[in-house]
Amino acid sequence: MPDAEAAVAVRFERVGKRYGATDVLSDISLDAGRGTTTCIIGPSGSGKSTLLRCTNLLTRPDTGRVLIDGVDITRPGVDVDAMRVRVGMVFQHFHLFSHLDVLDNVTLGLRRVRRMARAEAEARALVQLRAVGLEGLERRRPAALSGGQQQRVAIARALAMEPAVMLFDEATSALDPELVKGILKVMRDLALSGMTMLVVTHEMRFAREVAGNVVFMDRGRIVETGPPDRLFDHPQTARLQQFLDQVL
Repeated sequence: MPDAEAAVAVRFERVGKRYGATDVLSDISLDAGRGTTTCIIGPSGSGKSTLLRCTNLLTRPDTGRVLIDGVDITRPGVDVDAMRVRVGMVFQHFHLFSHLDVLDNVTLGLRRVRRMARAEAEARALVQLRAVGLEGLERRRPAALSGGQQQRVAIARALAMEPAVMLFDEATSALDPELVKGILKVMRDLALSGMTMLVVTHEMRFAREVAGNVVFMDRGRIVETGPPDRLFDHPQTARLQQFLDQVL
């Protein structure tokens, strides 16, 4: 693989998605660099979350291709389960199993999907729980945790699978404001560690400080993309300027 191609972790090639008469995504072409953070911003309904869901085929594009590490995951006959192991996703809501404790929530995928022995799965889970600041809470149920702690469990669960790419879909938007800072720190630390991340976010400060590339979407299209200093300080379109005037 040529060096330029090897540097691309996720590639969208003319991706489109339609629901009825509505184009939710229209002709999306975008590269996400390996070891970098790509932040996707834009108004509600602009297609940001749909684009993220196309990255692990929770939503399947109608047109175009999505490639991860050069492999077309949208081709017919692809092993979706095997592909999803390589793409971790953290949602706005935590999706934890309420009847399982923290440790079992994190190890479930390792034991069921990776067929890992319980002892090995628990050892790996404990490393990730420690990394997100949850050491000592392994036997608590989700109901005994704060929203921020539950989201950290969701992050640890995704990281335990050792994904090549992490997707964050507005991971802080369901949290109380005082809990947001802790989750953003976990995400910032991941970015600094060299994890490849695609992040849909309304946290403009995070995007400015952490992203290598920022993508502004509106009405299912990419309007502008570029490094954060240019995109935030020198927008090239009236639509982006209008958006920034509302959120900054």
